Amino acid sequence: MKPEKYWKSRLPMVEKALDRLIPRDGHPALIHKAMRYSLLAGGKRLRPILCLAAARTAGGLETTALPAACAVECIHTYSLIHDDLPCMDDDDFRRGRPTNHKVYGEAVAVLAGDGLLTEAFASVARTRPNRRYSGADFVAELARASGGCGLIAGQVLDLDSEKKRIPLKKLVEIHRAKTGALITTSLRLGAMSAGAEARTLSHLTGFGRALGLAFQVIDDILDIVSTREKLGKSIGKDQSSGKATYPRLLGLDGARREADRLTRAARS
Repeated sequence: MKPEKYWKSRLPMVEKALDRLIPRDGHPALIHKAMRYSLLAGGKRLRPILCLAAARTAGGLETTALPAACAVECIHTYSLIHDDLPCMDDDDFRRGRPTNHKVYGEAVAVLAGDGLLTEAFASVARTRPNRRYSGADFVAELARASGGCGLIAGQVLDLDSEKKRIPLKKLVEIHRAKTGALITTSLRLGAMSAGAEARTLSHLTGFGRALGLAFQVIDDILDIVSTREKLGKSIGKDQSSGKATYPRLLGLDGARREADRLTRAARS
């Protein structure tokens, strides 16, 4: 099945699972509404669908990987809520609508992100153990990708690099952690839910790292050449805030060549 067709066919499954994850009638109502506001705002759902695809590729059931798929999307969404806060990137739009803190205020937005972070671990812990991996293995895998050596590390390095001229090697380090870690773990968790052997995980890790970097390079390019209507978020913020990006280091044409190179590497 072609990737686009697969993505379209699995998107409803992911959306239904995410809708069930955070109850409409949860108490207190305010925090559950804020969590659902961002989690169910659409988006590409790249990470959960990669998780399902990896489970299928490894010979497992996509339904078995669904708790892990929901978990990685919760982590991704919480990171976006916090990333959009005034103390971070100070963005007003995300996924085509006002950011969480613009609707619910900064304090509730912080708590909504915290709630999704916590729910992610409750969800991944529901992944059925198999002969190779225990529940603790699934939790540890997600923690490594989202914690101080993964996504959070990338975010800190990204903040520290603002308004600085950094080498390409440093930029790669930032985005391997900030973007690539969760994409890679989405694939690994899906394969682990199928009981995949170490060699399969190694192949998926290499694919995920290349894909994560390619995704980030393209995102950097779109921040310059696209529109808010197409992307569903503010554009030009990377340039105005002095963030280190691939177009800033390599030029727009150089960034496009790098995206092509990374895309080929992911496919090989």
